Amino acid sequence: MKTIFSKLLPLAVAATLSTALCTAVHAAAPVKIGFLVKQAEEPWFQDEWRFAEQAAKDKGFTLVKIGVPNGEKMMAAIDNLGAQQAQGFVICAPDVKLGAAVERLAKRNRLRVISVDDQLVDGKGKPIASIPHMGISGYQIGRQAGEGLAAQIKARGWNIADVGALRIAYDQLPTARERTQGALDALKAAGLPVANVVDAPQSRTDTESAFNAANVALTKNAKFRKWVAFGLNDEAVLGAVRAAEGRGFKSDAMVGIGIGGSKTAQNEFAKPAVTGFYGTVLISPKRHGYETAVNMYDWITANKVPPPVTQTAGMLMTRQNQADVRKQMGF
Repeated sequence: MKTIFSKLLPLAVAATLSTALCTAVHAAAPVKIGFLVKQAEEPWFQDEWRFAEQAAKDKGFTLVKIGVPNGEKMMAAIDNLGAQQAQGFVICAPDVKLGAAVERLAKRNRLRVISVDDQLVDGKGKPIASIPHMGISGYQIGRQAGEGLAAQIKARGWNIADVGALRIAYDQLPTARERTQGALDALKAAGLPVANVVDAPQSRTDTESAFNAANVALTKNAKFRKWVAFGLNDEAVLGAVRAAEGRGFKSDAMVGIGIGGSKTAQNEFAKPAVTGFYGTVLISPKRHGYETAVNMYDWITANKVPPPVTQTAGMLMTRQNQADVRKQMGF
């Protein structure tokens, strides 16, 4: 009996050490996190990536940045992350209705997933509760833009009944609808007639498509000699401002307030001449890039599940107060 025990003991010790070693190796496995965005060329997403890279540097994980402009590339990217043995990814999908596909592919590849900016929905249009989300209250920041426009109409002594309101629309995106609806409600509360609202649907969310949409709308509504403009982002409003300038509406007849506080807005503020681009509701890509990446890292390494929904706020920034606002927002 003693002889058998003495023979088995080294084997048991070896097995225990082997298990511990495997556990240690697994625990020490390098963390790899994907960060997928729908329009990698947009300044907002460039900033998100920049802050996510800072999180990777601070926490010591590998960040994989991938642009996913359509569903096909998105699905390929998720499978690619699985093949790279990543453990999770953050995503702003090209279409929120792809939520079920994202969840299915994440499970197939054993990847955790957090959505950012645009919340993923299922086949019935309901938010997917199992995917943690960090977003912005689109309606509230839209109201901030609208309230800023209403304040400028009053400050300039314009008769609000004679002002045209140019809504650069991208209604296929829920966030865009929420933002423009918030701005519209704020303007209506200030006395803007509904008949003065002019829709300008854009095909993409960039400046060029907004310019083209606004140009058509301004041509069809020449009766208005004063304009305000709002839309999904800074690029949409800048496109409207440029189109208005081409038709003779300078900063004394056009007021646009964007959303995002992107480099697009900062470049406009840096110009020596004041333009119709009055301001932007600054939202922080730092939280959306840095915090989501850290949340994913903590989820992977410490099984700390992120909050189901996190909403971030914005502040109205103009060329006059930009330094103070950026400081308050952590830039």
